Amino acid sequence: MFSIKSVFILFLGLYFSIGIVRADWAGQPAPNCELTVMSDGQPLDWASLEGKVVYLDFWASWCVPCVQSFPFMTQMQRELKDQGLVVIAVNVDEERKDAEEFLARYPAGFAVVADPNQECAKQYNVKAMPSSYVIDRQGVVRDVHLGFRRGEAEAFRKVVERILAE
Repeated sequence: MFSIKSVFILFLGLYFSIGIVRADWAGQPAPNCELTVMSDGQPLDWASLEGKVVYLDFWASWCVPCVQSFPFMTQMQRELKDQGLVVIAVNVDEERKDAEEFLARYPAGFAVVADPNQECAKQYNVKAMPSSYVIDRQGVVRDVHLGFRRGEAEAFRKVVERILAE
């Protein structure tokens, strides 16, 4: 059963899935919040990402557009890894088993971390599911995309490729 909060977030995710929306704070340093790598329970090592372009995606098991975004992120990780891209998906489910069940159905070809208390989502001011943040090699948020629609994927990938080429 969904909480009122979850239903509201789902509604926002569907509402914002219509296109690219830039956050007011794009151009600011990306918060290095505490996240736990789901595969081994270790904290995410932000220092290991220095000099990389990071595609940070907030998602939840109940997010319908997230199902479509996973293959897109897997393809980008596979094809752009050698250029310095690291895709990290931040799960905000309160129950780990919900995320695990989602990942069993929709495998991730990229790193998946947990934010069960949604503290990181608050720091990034996440307003929709999914919400994607492109962080440049200097650790600055360069672009934000709220929601996901297949027709927008190629345009957003071009943004990632442009930042990788800098």
